[in-house]
This record gives sequence, structure tokens and C-alpha cells, in this order.
Amino acid sequence: MANEMVQLQKEKETLQKNLAELEQEKKTSNFYYISTEKKSWSESRKFCRERGADLVIINSREEQEFISEAFGSSEAWIGLRDVDTEGVWKWVDKSTLAAKFWWTGEPNDYGRNEDCAVTGYKYTGSERVSTWADYSCDRPAVGICEKRF
Repeated sequence: MANEMVQLQKEKETLQKNLAELEQEKKTSNFYYISTEKKSWSESRKFCRERGADLVIINSREEQEFISEAFGSSEAWIGLRDVDTEGVWKWVDKSTLAAKFWWTGEPNDYGRNEDCAVTGYKYTGSERVSTWADYSCDRPAVGICEKRF
């Protein structure tokens, strides 16, 4: 009986450890998908939100590399814009821009009418990370949605 108790205690500890790992993984796992129809930035955001998500927020080089690999070099809306104050880029959750992957010379607010960001703009040399550019928010592009868990 004592041996069974020790064995059950070990199984309990293993299960608790596995559960803790799954809970941590759930906190850091996101689900991404891309729209197939080209829309404005606002329409793309609406598309994402209707599905319980929002336009993607990219917080690290690893996430940008994942996005680049998963969605290729298609220009796609991300959840970044400077519509409130020119040059002050904010994510859809109102957080400030930390990691930056702007193409050389971007953002440039060409024609004083570029307030929304796309990824997939160009590849920087031999690196496998696509870069960002600012575009007019009305320009049609697909959008990358992110559902956070």
C-alpha cells in the first residue's frame, strides 16, 4: 500500500507538471489566419473582429519570422497605424511599437496619406524576414488576423 501511495504521488506530480506546461503554452499560443479577399485596413480589421480576433500585433523578431514564413511575401495589413498622431505608431490594442521591421525609408507617409502598416513589403537582403511599409488605409490588401488565447 505504501508503494502504491508513492506511485500515485509521482503520477500526481507528473500530471500537475504537464498541466502547468499546457497552461503556459495556452497563454503563449496564438492562432493566425489571413483573409482571402483584399479590403481596406478598417474592413480587414472588421473581418478579423467578426471572427473573435483582431489584426496581428507583432512583438518580436520570432513572431515576424513566423508571419513571413507562414504568409509569404504577400502584402498584408497588420494591426499597426499612426492615424491619431503622425509618426506615433500604435497597435490595435493601443500598445506602443517595440520591435520594428520597417523597410529602408519607411514609414514615409507618402502624399501625407499613409497611416496604416502592411507586412510582406520586401525581403531585406538574404534575411528571411519580410518588412513593413506604410500605406493609405483605403488601399486594398489582405489582412492577417490573430486570435490570442
